Amino acid sequence: MTHSRAENLINKLIANKISGEELGELLEGVKNEDEQQKYSDALEIYFDRLLKENAGNHEIKDQEKTNP
Repeated sequence: MTHSRAENLINKLIANKISGEELGELLEGVKNEDEQQKYSDALEIYFDRLLKENAGNHEIKDQEKTNP
């Protein structure tokens, strides 16, 4: 799957592997009305992934409680 530039920059930011130049690009994109939707979409993808991972962790913990 090909990630958008916005998604790549968000992922680098989250991983704390973003350069100063890339951070500047991300901040400019967030401020640019034409680009804001791309960043919003990239953040939504990230948060959806977090929610799915968190739901999976709860399922595992629930299974551990019922099957110690």
